[in-house]
Amino acid sequence: MADTLIKVDLSQSAYENDMIHNRWHPDIPMVAWVKPGDDFIVECFDWTGGQIKNDDSAADVRDVDLSQVHFLSGPIGVHGAEPGDLLVVELLDIGAFPQQQWGFNGFFSKQNGGGFLTDHFPQAQKSIWDFEGVYTKSRHVPGVRFAGLIHPGLIGCLPSQDLLNTWNAREAELIATDPTRVPGLANPPYAPTAHMGRLAGDARDKAAAEGARTVPPREHGGNCDIKDLSRGSKVYFPVYVKGGGLSLGDLHFSQGDGEITFCGAIEMAGWVHMKVEIIKDGVAKYGIRNPIFKPSPITPTYNDYLIFEGISVDEAGKQHYLDVHVAYRQACLNAIEYLTKFGYSRAQAYAILGTAPVQGHISGVVDVPNACATLFLPTEIFDFDIRPNAKGPTKFLSGDIDIPLAPDL
Repeated sequence: MADTLIKVDLSQSAYENDMIHNRWHPDIPMVAWVKPGDDFIVECFDWTGGQIKNDDSAADVRDVDLSQVHFLSGPIGVHGAEPGDLLVVELLDIGAFPQQQWGFNGFFSKQNGGGFLTDHFPQAQKSIWDFEGVYTKSRHVPGVRFAGLIHPGLIGCLPSQDLLNTWNAREAELIATDPTRVPGLANPPYAPTAHMGRLAGDARDKAAAEGARTVPPREHGGNCDIKDLSRGSKVYFPVYVKGGGLSLGDLHFSQGDGEITFCGAIEMAGWVHMKVEIIKDGVAKYGIRNPIFKPSPITPTYNDYLIFEGISVDEAGKQHYLDVHVAYRQACLNAIEYLTKFGYSRAQAYAILGTAPVQGHISGVVDVPNACATLFLPTEIFDFDIRPNAKGPTKFLSGDIDIPLAPDL
């Protein structure tokens, strides 16, 4: 049996657990050490540290303190790992806690984080998803049931001080271009809610003041939200500090490509069984700038899709030049509009795209001026046929159930 190196108590605040942290900084002490070839288990809070409850109110999503997230388990040191090496992390198994067989999906208020389609969904909403073995369904989004592909949304190694300084400088420069933008362009260091693990005293205060927020992915990995990074995957991380400092969290039961609702997968607490190895001098040997990974050999099997296209022309009809972000947004909006014809609210349709195993593709980036992005929606996840036919769509839902909405205060 593999040892459980990090345990969490879901009835306890994440701040009371010194094997948890919510900032990136090279001075955060390792909470455990392992050897190359070791396998072990790590338990994780959900990314908010338990701020979201299993109920029918979206007030907790509206009021969530995003300066606290993400709560990560670690850092774990690997003996022999040095800057310039590659840390190889194999994900052997992942699961939800037996006592918490549910997760949540949410849209953040535009005033508090927003999301990919925040101009269309500016108010906080939430759906709860119950787990049935490998499957999930929601009382807030009837008519769908699908297999999950559980994965850590966030996993990476500690940065060096030089890399941390680079992150903070470039993100501060971006913020300065539009400092009052809502939502903000980036999230600068914020000491008041920093949890620095076992770091204490003046060193803790200094690190909290400059520790990088965990919201975006960066060169070390971090919050990449790659749904295919599941059991059986291998990830090759650049090492920046002695021991590597592996941390992870933000577990997802299932997610559509892009995590478009921001709180955009089915978020959950749970555990990860993993194994580590080292490739000495692997960064230089393979020319690595960002992590690379082998995907899971286990994926939900759906063989029939509707594919929605989007191009680089925004909702107002403005032409953009090969803008994939605009194109994927249009593909998502097209899919949402389509699903409303079957009785779903726009919010329910949006939640389906964020939680179900939809695939996002960059289909063309050379035909000026329009990039083409596509969204693959599996038809087999629905209790009814959503494919077009000569009779037209039939409303299979009555419309008396919807996702809870929390009006802005």
